[in-house]
Order: sequence, then structure tokens, then C-alpha cells
Amino acid sequence: MSTHSAPNFSPVPVPGSAWADEKVAYLRGEKPLHEYLFDHARIVPDNRAYVFYGTEISWAEMADGVRRLAGFLQQRGVGQGARVALFMQNCPQYVMAHYAVQSLGAMVTPVNPQYKAAEVAYQLSNAEVNAVVVARDLYPLVAEVRDQVPTLSTVVTTAYGDYLPDTPTLPIPKELLNDPASPGGDSFELSGILADQPPLEQFEPVDLWNGIGLMTFTSGTTGRPKGALLSYGSSLFKMAASFQANRLDIDGVSLAIAPLCHIAGMNNGVYMPVYTRRCSVILARFDPETAIQAIEKYKVDMWYSIAPMNRAILDFPGVDQRDLRSLKHNPTTSFGMPVTEKLAGEWKKLTGCQMHEAAYGLSETHTSDTFMPKTRIKWGSCGVPVAQNEIRIINIETGKLCGANESGEIVVSNPAVFKGYWKRDEATAETLRHGAVHTGDVGYFDEDGYLFFTGRIKEMIKSSGYSVFPEDVEALMQDHPAIAQSAAVGIPDDKRGESVKLFVVLKPEYKGKVSEQELIDWAKEHMAAYKYPRELAFIDSLPATGAGKVLRRMLKDA
Repeated sequence: MSTHSAPNFSPVPVPGSAWADEKVAYLRGEKPLHEYLFDHARIVPDNRAYVFYGTEISWAEMADGVRRLAGFLQQRGVGQGARVALFMQNCPQYVMAHYAVQSLGAMVTPVNPQYKAAEVAYQLSNAEVNAVVVARDLYPLVAEVRDQVPTLSTVVTTAYGDYLPDTPTLPIPKELLNDPASPGGDSFELSGILADQPPLEQFEPVDLWNGIGLMTFTSGTTGRPKGALLSYGSSLFKMAASFQANRLDIDGVSLAIAPLCHIAGMNNGVYMPVYTRRCSVILARFDPETAIQAIEKYKVDMWYSIAPMNRAILDFPGVDQRDLRSLKHNPTTSFGMPVTEKLAGEWKKLTGCQMHEAAYGLSETHTSDTFMPKTRIKWGSCGVPVAQNEIRIINIETGKLCGANESGEIVVSNPAVFKGYWKRDEATAETLRHGAVHTGDVGYFDEDGYLFFTGRIKEMIKSSGYSVFPEDVEALMQDHPAIAQSAAVGIPDDKRGESVKLFVVLKPEYKGKVSEQELIDWAKEHMAAYKYPRELAFIDSLPATGAGKVLRRMLKDA
């Protein structure tokens, strides 16, 4: 890999990792994941595939829905190269529509259900979508912007209630209840399609490694969001590599709470269940009591979470009397707060499950570029590269390879990397060079081959000639007992060039009991002079994407 010849660099050949020179094997062959789904429907038709607040959907039922919706979309002109937007909360219809679109050789472009009209108009028009599958409660936004999307010819609406049970097994969020009436007009209702449309039996083969199955829009941390184009093979490769690296089980039960419209939630809620034939319990959003009940009732053994979710469950009244011991795998992402040894220790005491940092990755690589070996955890790191994934660290100024513990830009190359940005040739040329993704992220490998992420090049703060990464300041500040979350940004400083300003969310019990200056003084004692924040402001919550990633750019002018 990238730094094999660097001094003091002896990567640990962890099984499942690139350092062990393993090759990725595919559970049911090298083919697109919608074919895996059809295999399950043929081999284990009655097995439970998805659960939605008590409604159980078998593999046969899911595959039948995929085939019927695909047949309808095909009749409406959707085929290879077409773009279809999915705009809904987490629900079974999302999974069904995702595979229906991809089975036709078309591209899925997921739209965040938190978006407002201007954001919806931007994505639908930028992607030049041909069709939209939208939840009824979100349909008014599509109707409002439809005249701005001349390519849009087909709108399919769906009601969450179509898949909600009469007798729920879990508390249903109020936003899923009382669906609006079907808008009618020139839109089509999914329930009618599933009732009347014959299932499509024959599909044209897709180009696994060159055909585009997903156009996922980046979160826009630099400029407006861009549509990253990923092949059908991208999802297959990453599921196979992650399965192999993490030594996962088939036929278990997973909990899907992270947004399915986001690449990490998609991997864990849409793709991995189909790759592994695991049942997936889908929740529309996170609520600690509902998550606890879901784990208890369905004996969930795998859950991808973000750290604040684990913290919320640990703090939930009476949680020590609940049974969460079915959990075996809990990869977790440090969005909003870090995954620390202390947090993981509390979680293991409660559940018996070893929580750990999930992975490093980004939309352009279909994420999951690394994994954390459970028996060799390094806290603060992102783990080691998965098999057949080359990660290099290059000097930001010279482009030369960095040695162990030398920070530089993270560059990723594997069969899953994106093919470019939709109609953004200049941005593509800047990011994708010779088949490798220049991520704009800064990090380093330690001497054992573990990757440490330290920040974004464009979010780096230059203070007194030193490079300060927001994540470093935030991690150090997390040691203060009053801080729940924090976000650091750079502000102009006549003497230093830039100084650090920190936005802090206090824990409830500390509100009104600690001042801004007290925290600045504490920081001054615990970090270098060029690094500690010169300004600090309390804030009720940090702006974040739907997946929980903090949007520091929105704090710059605050």
C-alpha cells in the first residue's frame, strides 16, 4: 500500500484488511445487488426481509413489489441512464423503489426528506430527473417546484400508512400517521401500481462496473452539492469488503435508523441486508425508547449508529433494566461527539457489545473504506483499510508520499470509487485523478497502519503559521465535563491570521453554571497556545446534515 516503504511503518496484517493482501470474495457471485434480492425471493421466499413498526415483509413480497414498480417505470420510459429521485423518510417503499430503479439500469438519486422547496428544486433540476417516487406528505414540495424541472414526467406517490400495521409492535412517530390524501391529478399512487401492474419478469443486464446505479449528492461542505456517480459494482464491492472485514453474519437481524438517503445509512439499511440476507428493522427516525424496544423485541444483533444515539440510550431512564444483550455488532460514527473508550466501556457494560468507530469514507468512495478490528481497537482512529482498498497519504504541497505519523491529504483508490460528478467536469478533474479520489481530507497512518482523520483541508485554520484542525480542538474540549458537543471554526485575527472560535452545546445540568471565559481558560491549560479558542459561544444545537455531520460552514458567520 501507500507507505509500505516508509520508515517506521509496519502495518499489522489484520484479517480482512488491505494490509493482509486479502482479495474480496462475493457471497453469491459478482452481480448487482438487485439480483441478490431476486435470489433470496426464489430461495427463501417466506423469510422475513424487512420489518416496519410491526409490519413484516418477506423476500418474496419485496421482490414482487420491485418487479411491479420496475414494470410500471419501464412503461413510463425509465431505462438505462434515466434518473429517478426518491424523496421519503425511511420506509419499506424506499427500499422497493431503490431496487426497482436499479434493476432497470437507471440511477437512483436520493433526496433528503428534510429539504425545503429550494433545495428540492436544485437537486431535481440539477440531476435532470425523469421520475420521482415521493411520500404523500412531501409531495407538495415536488408540486411546488415541478415547473423548474422540465425533464420530470412521472411522479409516483406513496403513503407510509400502506406499510404500517393495525397493531404496532413499536411506537410510531406522529409524522408517519395521518397521511394526506392521494394528490391525484397526473401523479400515480404506488399502492395502485402494486395492485394492478404485472411484475416484470425479464430485465436487461446492467454493466456492473461501468453502469451508473446511484447519483448521490454530496452534503455540500464546499460549494453547492454535486451528484457523485457510482456504479452498480460500487455497492457490491463495499458490502463484500465490509462483510469480510467485519466478520459479519448472514441471516441475522439489523436495525436501520440512519437515513437511507445518506450513503452510510444506505449501506447499512438498503445494501447490506440484501447482500447478507439479513432481516432489517426499519425506523423512520431515532427515538431512544423505540430503538430500545426494537432491539429487545426483534433480538437485533447489528446496529449502525452515530455516537449521540448511544449516549441517549445510555442516559435513558431505567435502561439498565432493559435487555439489549442480543447486540453483537455496533459500528458507530463520531458525528456530533467522538466514539471514545469511555463511551464504549459504558456501552459494553450495558449491552455486552463492543462499540467502535465504524469507518472512514465519503460519498465519492461509497464510504466504508476502513474498518476497526474489534480485537485491536485504536481509539481515535478510523481503523485499517478494507481489502483491495489503496489509501495513500500525500504531502499537501508537494504531492509526495508521507511516512508514518506524517499528516497529508487522504487519497483513496478501489473498485468502488465514483466515476465523476454529474455534468461537473472541472470538479471531477480536481477530485478524481488517475482513478484515485483526492478527498480533501487530512490524516495520517500510524506505524501500525491505522488511519487517523484530522480534518478537512478547506476547514483547516491557519493560526500563527500553524495548521489547526477543528476536529482536534473539538476532541480536546470533549474532555471537559460540561460539554455535550462543540464545533470549531476559524475567524480573522490581525495578529495570528486566524484564531479559533468554539461553539459549545452544554450538558443540561451545566447550563447557567459555567461561563464562556471559564471554558476558554480551561482550554488554555489543556492545549497549545496557537490552538485554544480565543472566542467561545454557547448554542442550543449544532447545525448538521440529516446524517448528523456538523456543518461548520453555517457557523462561520454566526
